[in-house]
Amino acid sequence: MSGLIGKKIGMTSIYDASGKCVPCTVIEAGPCVVTQVKTVEKDGYSAIQLGYGERKEKNTPKPLKGHFEKAGCTPKMILREFTRFEEGHKKSFGEVIDVTVFEEGEFVDVSGISKGKGFQGVVKRHGFGGVGDATHGQHNRLRAPGSMGASSYPSRVLPGMRMAGQMGHAKVKVNNLRILKIVQEKNILVVKGSVPGPNGSYLIIERWS
Repeated sequence: MSGLIGKKIGMTSIYDASGKCVPCTVIEAGPCVVTQVKTVEKDGYSAIQLGYGERKEKNTPKPLKGHFEKAGCTPKMILREFTRFEEGHKKSFGEVIDVTVFEEGEFVDVSGISKGKGFQGVVKRHGFGGVGDATHGQHNRLRAPGSMGASSYPSRVLPGMRMAGQMGHAKVKVNNLRILKIVQEKNILVVKGSVPGPNGSYLIIERWS
């Protein structure tokens, strides 16, 4: 299996073999249930659908209830498909997959939704320096974006112009994070460095390709 669905617990630091303090992120990876196995013959492509997290049955739509009953599991909060997997390690319908699919020392890619920052200006959003000088009658232009382009031609703002706007709350993928520790009893995965999203947010952990 190439990956799992997990939840970000928080950040901490541990000491490696050389005594160096390493910042790391604690992730609850699984257990996940195989809720559907897609094949080329029936669906047009090969994939394994995993479900993670518990949701109340009263808040689950009837079509999803039947979907989970067929898999023999309780309603799950999040469903994701994984198209990359080793044919020899293909999982069967209704099987439970936990953190043991990974090994300490290997590398994984972690993707999630980053923290939302709201509407931000160009200094915070794009790193603009501003005017940089409060003298010579600048008044309130210290954090202004400056000129946005020509006037008579093309008489419009060109696409891709760095301006103020919504910042954060976007899908972010961090590649090549090393697994420092695995706690099998609690399905805990400790990876080096930081991952996107606030504590408690859902993550997709995939074996580094």
